[in-house]
Amino acid sequence: MTQLAPRPWLLSEINYGFVKHNPYQVAVLPMGATEPHNLHLPYGTDAYEAEAVGSMSCEKAWKQGAKVVMLPPMPYGTETNMMEFSMAMNLNPSTLTRVISDIVDSLAKHKVMKLVVLNSHGGNDFKPVLRELADKTPVKIFLCEWYRGLSADVGKKIFTNPDDHAGEMETSLIQFLKPHLVATDPATGKLLADDGSVAKSRFDAINKGWVSITRPWHLLTTNSGSGNPHCATAEKGRQFLEPVTDRFASFLVELSASPVDEKFPF
Repeated sequence: MTQLAPRPWLLSEINYGFVKHNPYQVAVLPMGATEPHNLHLPYGTDAYEAEAVGSMSCEKAWKQGAKVVMLPPMPYGTETNMMEFSMAMNLNPSTLTRVISDIVDSLAKHKVMKLVVLNSHGGNDFKPVLRELADKTPVKIFLCEWYRGLSADVGKKIFTNPDDHAGEMETSLIQFLKPHLVATDPATGKLLADDGSVAKSRFDAINKGWVSITRPWHLLTTNSGSGNPHCATAEKGRQFLEPVTDRFASFLVELSASPVDEKFPF
């Protein structure tokens, strides 16, 4: 059996013998969740996506000379509005703030002064964490939510249906990354999923986006899915990941090379 070499951009695989003589400049912390994704996708969907985007991007950046390392992914997130669905695992926002704060303290101790929080779960809200820690640590913290700004224009070119949760985009990604975990009908090969339709609020201002709420997911959806998954394919997932990870890798290369001075990041 061929033994693959440890990948130096993944902290979980590399050893102290390497780290001792090869200091990192940038750490990437993938943040996921454990929650249902309609009837057909695994509870670990967000964590699998975070790990894939993070590891592929860090590999590309490392091969371009960036001294970047991906920390082990966090598989739990905030699920306060999903708790009526069995086995959704919740960490409150205050808990996640403490977790990230402790990780930042560890990085500061080890003189890794740049951190990118790579968020893969819409229920996680990390911008307040960045604001709270800004004047408490020398570590410069960035936030990338890959499913929003980084990939919005890419998704529009590839996917047919709008995606919120367990729709076409996420289904395509898991079909590409973990096809054995996608539930299908053995006879037809079709997804064992509903159409991801969502209920409208009685308040028009909420439906139009003028007013926001913490959505009670068990009232919003039938089986936790929001977005139609039935046009998904593994090939769409592959086509989506390539440009998204290229973009993120490019940022990591720039970040690794940039000195932390009094005007950073300007």
